[in-house]
Amino acid sequence: MPSEMTVADLMTTDVVTLIEDETLAHAQRCMARGRIRHLPVVRDGRLVGLVTHRDLLAASFSIFAEVEASEQRRVFDTVRVVEAMHRDVVTVSPGLSVSKAARILLENKYGCLPVVDDEQQLQGIVTEADFLRLTVQLLP
Repeated sequence: MPSEMTVADLMTTDVVTLIEDETLAHAQRCMARGRIRHLPVVRDGRLVGLVTHRDLLAASFSIFAEVEASEQRRVFDTVRVVEAMHRDVVTVSPGLSVSKAARILLENKYGCLPVVDDEQQLQGIVTEADFLRLTVQLLP
């Protein structure tokens, strides 16, 4: 892999995002529609959190352990993203080398790294799938 390859060369820039006031039901629909597992949460373009497919599953189990399906849907329609999102999100800059970003993902078992500029404005996202695609391209 060329040493000059950066996160900017690999990241997805057309990112589906959420705002804090949207519901978990909306997040779930976005993930299903886009077949994606990570949704950055933004305020005025700045990254403020992250909701993952795993977060939605965890919320389902904790909220719905003893609740009927209709009540489950109603609760998911009322719980806001801000109540379930991760706030301490590890991010990377567009200029970081791909190898360093891959190491961060691997060592921390993250599924994605939001890409932000110096003002925390979301620029894109790099995911495990992006690295898998790159690997397939590089294999003979």
